[in-house]
Amino acid sequence: MCTDCPQDVRDPWLPDRLLTTERDLLMPLLRRTPEESYALRTACPGWTARQVLAHCAAALVRIVEDRLEEGVFLPEANARDVAERDHWPVPRILDELERGLTEAGPVIARRDDDRLDAVALGEWVHAGDIREAFSEPGAYSGPSLPLALSLLAPTTRRRDTPHLLATLTAPATEVPPGSASGPGFGAAPGSASGPAAGAARGAVSGPVAKVALGTHIRGRPTAHFHGDAATLIRIYSGRPLTRTRYHLTGATEQELLIYR
Repeated sequence: MCTDCPQDVRDPWLPDRLLTTERDLLMPLLRRTPEESYALRTACPGWTARQVLAHCAAALVRIVEDRLEEGVFLPEANARDVAERDHWPVPRILDELERGLTEAGPVIARRDDDRLDAVALGEWVHAGDIREAFSEPGAYSGPSLPLALSLLAPTTRRRDTPHLLATLTAPATEVPPGSASGPGFGAAPGSASGPAAGAARGAVSGPVAKVALGTHIRGRPTAHFHGDAATLIRIYSGRPLTRTRYHLTGATEQELLIYR
């Protein structure tokens, strides 16, 4: 781990902006979706769309109501929260979710630490799980992607994932404004190589932005990613990579996971 690397300056309202932006995009889709679609399976093993949304709603309302006992977001606790909502009608789950997306952000912003910031990113990733299950466009991308990328960067450093420079080839509307020259962005040096280097994954188009993620590890070269921003999110969140195209060298997908 790098002990002399510059520290992230926390933007306490970034999680709120991500949650409320996603609320305005996602809730209309959920409200108009036929109830039978909520039985569709998602990228989350064992969970339907209904169960994913129940988990999202429960996690956010726990934050709003300050019910954050030890182990609150571990798999066993998440499963209990989902089971408690098994008998709820879908509209009730959606009402709770909308409340959480609206009210959790200010609670997170008022905290003195960043412990709950990654919860907002996880909620956004789950919204992508729902879009993918419903065969809707914009899974792990869309108008709120710049906010998600801005929250991904400090999250990867808190998780001590290997340092990585990502050259993003997504449309310019899907990367943070000014990302090509702002803090944490810059020209990528030569690609790393060695036993940890991942295999190339198809062809990708020209770069539009560079993002620095993870933590410098003494003696380990920087890893490199070349591909679109949605695929980068998929890698860090452990989502399926079927039909994606990217190059990853200097690290494996497993090493980059932020949710384990």
